[in-house]
Amino acid sequence: MKANNIKIQYPEDIKLMEIVITTNKSYQNIEEISKLKEVVAKGKELTVDIKQFRKKRSLDANGMLWAILNQMAEILKTSKDEVYLEMLNRYGVFTHIIVKSDVAEKVKREWKTVRELGEVTVNGKTGIQLQCYFGSSTYDSKEFSVLLEGVISEAKELGIDTISETEKKALLESWGGKND
Repeated sequence: MKANNIKIQYPEDIKLMEIVITTNKSYQNIEEISKLKEVVAKGKELTVDIKQFRKKRSLDANGMLWAILNQMAEILKTSKDEVYLEMLNRYGVFTHIIVKSDVAEKVKREWKTVRELGEVTVNGKTGIQLQCYFGSSTYDSKEFSVLLEGVISEAKELGIDTISETEKKALLESWGGKND
């Protein structure tokens, strides 16, 4: 659900805080909200996740990415998933984490792709530093555009005829631009 206003209220019992969210449509998700009210009325709790709205990338752009990855895989004689992981490694979004040596391999299996950076010592404790890449389904428009542009560039180097600059611009604009 999209909201266009949020405010905090404190009822008489100041141990509680109410968060009031205003949507731009009064009928939006009313059945779902009614069901949630019933859950709370039965004494159950809800999980709530409120975050900044970001326009989702278009399915056309995602489809284009996978079509190009497939063509690259054919030329490189590998799978599109292997090419995808390599492109994440080159153009993807990552985080650094430090893990205990005995769980490094388990952590590596949980991420799309991981680069082991070596042993580090922090506060007198030794661990393995990993660079862990997120899958593209978690990317916002800006992050996805970096990945797509990298893939297009590498595809051109392999002699693959991809999309024109005009088509690429139209795909990127379908998300609202690169600055989401």
